[in-house]
Amino acid sequence: MKYKSQKVAYWFFALCMLLFSLQIVYGFIMGFDRIGIQGLHEIIPFNVARAVHTNLLVVWLLTGFMGAAYYIIPEEAQRELISVKWAYVQLISLAIVGVVTIIGFHFNHWEGRKFLEIPRELDYLVVINVLLFLFIILGTLYKGKRQTTTALVLSMGLFFAALLYIPGMIWFDSQVMDSFFRWWVVHLWVEGVWELIMGGILSFLLIKLTGVDREVIEKWLYVIVGLTFLSGVLGTGHHYYYIGVNKIWLIVGGIFSALEPLAFLAMALFAVNMYRKGEKSHPNKIALFWTIGSAIVSFVGAGLLGFAHTLPQTNLYTHGTLVTAMHAHYAFWGAYAMIVLAMISYALPNLTGRKRYESAQGMMAFWLSNIGILGMTVAFGVAGVAQVYMERKMKMDFMVVQSEISIHFVVLLICATMFTIGIGLFIFDFIKYGRPTDEALEADNHGHRADGYKIDGTVIENLTGTSEKKGKTVI
Repeated sequence: MKYKSQKVAYWFFALCMLLFSLQIVYGFIMGFDRIGIQGLHEIIPFNVARAVHTNLLVVWLLTGFMGAAYYIIPEEAQRELISVKWAYVQLISLAIVGVVTIIGFHFNHWEGRKFLEIPRELDYLVVINVLLFLFIILGTLYKGKRQTTTALVLSMGLFFAALLYIPGMIWFDSQVMDSFFRWWVVHLWVEGVWELIMGGILSFLLIKLTGVDREVIEKWLYVIVGLTFLSGVLGTGHHYYYIGVNKIWLIVGGIFSALEPLAFLAMALFAVNMYRKGEKSHPNKIALFWTIGSAIVSFVGAGLLGFAHTLPQTNLYTHGTLVTAMHAHYAFWGAYAMIVLAMISYALPNLTGRKRYESAQGMMAFWLSNIGILGMTVAFGVAGVAQVYMERKMKMDFMVVQSEISIHFVVLLICATMFTIGIGLFIFDFIKYGRPTDEALEADNHGHRADGYKIDGTVIENLTGTSEKKGKTVI
């Protein structure tokens, strides 16, 4: 790492891994419920497990994005964070809000609005937390020595993510109005501003891992931003078919939903093209695999599967079925989960000074998790198509259909086990890296470090004139 304050990112990544683990646990609870093993049903009903599972997804990804920002922004701005202390305060408050929310769900303390179940009083704490985060990030950029396109796109994504949380806090007596603005949060996050965050992180990683000139890589970002806003904003209309809005949204949503894969296609082509142009062979192959994999899998999951599912002619039948779960799982995994794991894989060796990316465990984690999630996606897809046919064409009762397709969840649980082993190996690697250390600080061409010390053999010479003897060579 180049700056001491980047160590903050490690603790965000640690919380991120904990929340991800919990999300997987609640996913298994739902999976066992689906095949009739309901030993925990009285304690954790299906609706509670589902709310916890989906909300943990949002929280751990946001935590990962924040950790990525705390690592990237100091390097891009070429200065320390303006306040490390407040960054830790923000982390602790974020963890507290998450714990209180999850506990509250188990006591039916929520709003009951899908994906936005968090109680209203905690909404305000989330706003304060995010404002503090933005103050640190934007303040660091403002005082930095440079403002890069990568940093600006990442910061713009984070800023708009915060801004678009507000419509979800507005209270409406009308269910139609409530649903209309709820999608401003849910859709415009995942198919709008989060793509900007992904693009910013992807750009940073490709600059570091491929050695391609920054100007070449950042030109692609303008294309991605343009396609994201063109398709993502108006593509929100594909959620409006059934809530009572004007029929014009059927046309608008259909047209721009069809364009949404272009943004992800651009990301995939961008990543692969930059990899081929790479001027250096970076030793951290695991981070490179996660980075390129994220771009390709997001195109398949978010782009192609999203296109197949959201066209009006198809969505008329698939809306609200397991086909949605098929698209959502692979899209979130490729577009956002993999890019967070790529960022962690790149940052950990730099934060700790330990080059564990040469171990076989990291590569096993990549392949097992990706093969597992692909199997889960196929299981969801087959179950979803069967559900659509039986419910929408044969007019069978919902619960009868759920019983008929339960066998597919046996396959899903087997694949989920493979996925979990992969993530378990990733987390094991994370723990084995250990905590960040000041000895991992990089020096410039003159041996000067960002903390004011000069590296010279076994002596660290402070630039103010004093020196400290160390028992080992500083690298």
